[in-house]
Amino acid sequence: METGTSADIAERAARRFQTARRITEGTFGAASAGLGIGVGMNTAVLYTDGEIGLPLVGLLLVGLAAFTVLYMRLVRAGMQGRAPARELVLSALLAAALSLMLFENPMWIMVGPFWASVAALCLPGLRNLIAVCVGTSALLATYSVIAAWERAHWFMWPTMFLICMGICGLAVGGNMAQKWLWDVMQEVDAAREAQARLAVTEERLRFARDLHDLLGHNLSLIAVKSELAIRMTEADPARARAEMADVRQAARDALREVRAAVRGYRVVELDAELASVRAVLEAAGVRCTVPDDPGGLPEEIGGVLAWVVREGATNVLKHSEARRCDITLARYDGSVVLEMVNDGARPAAEGSGTGLTGLAERLAAVGGTLTAEHTGQGRFLLRAVVPLPEPSKSTDEPLRSVA
Repeated sequence: METGTSADIAERAARRFQTARRITEGTFGAASAGLGIGVGMNTAVLYTDGEIGLPLVGLLLVGLAAFTVLYMRLVRAGMQGRAPARELVLSALLAAALSLMLFENPMWIMVGPFWASVAALCLPGLRNLIAVCVGTSALLATYSVIAAWERAHWFMWPTMFLICMGICGLAVGGNMAQKWLWDVMQEVDAAREAQARLAVTEERLRFARDLHDLLGHNLSLIAVKSELAIRMTEADPARARAEMADVRQAARDALREVRAAVRGYRVVELDAELASVRAVLEAAGVRCTVPDDPGGLPEEIGGVLAWVVREGATNVLKHSEARRCDITLARYDGSVVLEMVNDGARPAAEGSGTGLTGLAERLAAVGGTLTAEHTGQGRFLLRAVVPLPEPSKSTDEPLRSVA
């Protein structure tokens, strides 16, 4: 079973979801390719036998290409729960026109059920499915009777109608089954996201309860003793000073307890933050490269660098039009250097805002420095340098970055 940080788990889940999307679309695409190959080979045979001319061959190939494009557009629309009327009408007219080729060869009758199967993705509901299948089957049965008019019998139309209904039903059922599986995948992904949000909400509530338990007693004590000190200021100054000393001690105890509690909540893992930032930036359309997990960094330094990565990613999203962001991590002369470079900085990104000021203070607390500057050609550099607790041998070799 795969394990890792919550960011790793979320990234793997996102990759699996995108893989499922590509597989689903690929399945529909393979069916479309199968139809195209089949009728394309049939067209070649008809041309070789001299039953159709070259102009008609070209027209059929163009029609098949257009039908395939419309088919895939309808597939994506159906997967998104949309029903584009224009694509539905155009594809229906094109399928009806291509089906006229069954006057030359019965194989072209498959175009109709193929259209019905993709139309069903965009028109959910039993009534719509029946209407699509009945309309398609009635048209194809009529074409078949006209094609065999001289030898057609009275029972040919109902027989062909039932046959076409069966083919349409199989095609529609196959596509609807695939669509149902895709809907299940979407529901599972949505449930995972909802579970993650619920976990965050529960953690916030737990944090709120902890703070209430920590501060409630001390703040009540401070309020009571402060009021008592005010009353005793003139009558008993010594008692008032003693009460205020207790107030000061209670305030210090409360501050110490809050800091101890918050310290555990505010630990940020560098590897988790790198994975999370990469997923967020790439979801926003920014190509991102991140270094491998460096390992061996003290927890305090790793946490500070994680905050640098988080703030840098926030600046990329809010204050740039970047299409690429490169994050590197290296060791030089007893220090660890983190650099974030993006290629879409705006002039407003220059200077130190509240976030960068806070980062500089965090880095200063561990002896580090922060640099934020334009490097030309729309590139913006954010560099954090933090000395390691013990001098390490200079390797002058950055850790490998992976795309």
